[in-house]
Amino acid sequence: MHSSRERPFGPSISYNEEVPSLSVVVPATDAPATLVACVRAIEAAVHPPEEVIVVDAPSGARPSSARNSGIRRAKGDVLVFVDSDVVVHSDVFDRIRAAFEADSSLSALFGSYDDDPARHGLISDFRNLLHHHVHHEGAGEATTFWSGLGAVRRSAIIEAGGFDEDLRYLEDVDLGMRLHQNHGSIRLDARIQGKHLKHWTLANMLYTDLFGRGVPWIRLLAKDRSHSTTLNLGWRHRASAAASVLLLAGLLGRRPYRIAGAVVALCTLNAPFYGLLVRKRGWRQAAAGVPLHALHHLVGAAAVPTAGLLFVTERFGPLWRRLPVSPQARNL
Repeated sequence: MHSSRERPFGPSISYNEEVPSLSVVVPATDAPATLVACVRAIEAAVHPPEEVIVVDAPSGARPSSARNSGIRRAKGDVLVFVDSDVVVHSDVFDRIRAAFEADSSLSALFGSYDDDPARHGLISDFRNLLHHHVHHEGAGEATTFWSGLGAVRRSAIIEAGGFDEDLRYLEDVDLGMRLHQNHGSIRLDARIQGKHLKHWTLANMLYTDLFGRGVPWIRLLAKDRSHSTTLNLGWRHRASAAASVLLLAGLLGRRPYRIAGAVVALCTLNAPFYGLLVRKRGWRQAAAGVPLHALHHLVGAAAVPTAGLLFVTERFGPLWRRLPVSPQARNL
């Protein structure tokens, strides 16, 4: 890996030695426009971290590589990972310190986006509020990890080997799986929150659902089935996916009763989430949220055959290219 440049920010702060020191690592190798807001929020926290490391080189390096580079530089007892498009709440570091101080067995801790995303619109509000809802619904003991706003004890992440730099997506989930396999305690504390600054479009939502989340999830689950009910893979998510498939079948077959039944099932299964949409963005957002939610689940379902097709192509594609071509085929 090319050497990367880490730029420390903020003053050096001393606390009681019994309180774990924090090093924040922000991957920023794609020159994000949101970086200044991200770092300012970290520095403006009630009790800022002792060290902030922004990894901004080499340009275009994967976040996993940037985070590992920051890990090698960091000096804190606990490493806090913050995405460059997240503005942390002012109490985040107090909550992280308190959690690790109170529980010496705690290996990792992560939070969620808040319920007031910076970029508004039907797609952005839907996507960010969905993330907020899923993390709040799944609060408590966890078997995975999220590096958008998450902290890991230095000893635990070193033992786990850091982030897998071969992974382009879900490298944080993979890390969480390895921490769990090492018998590490992981907790989702939904009170640890940050504001997401990302603007979502329908195109990047669908791409992320399929290639950034769905297909990588299938591959990770193929390695470790014990995570088959983690967060958005719980029974409610699976039932919603089934209802979404029935909805699509009803639309294609022009079956009004099937369509109505699927919509009722979706609304019943996800009433708390749609209620959140109503409270935060009104009935228009909730009305748009139902078909967007169904589309989200349909793309997730499509990830299964897509992952299978990609596996076959990657596994046997080179073999197909080495097969002899018949004389008849050469003359075509």
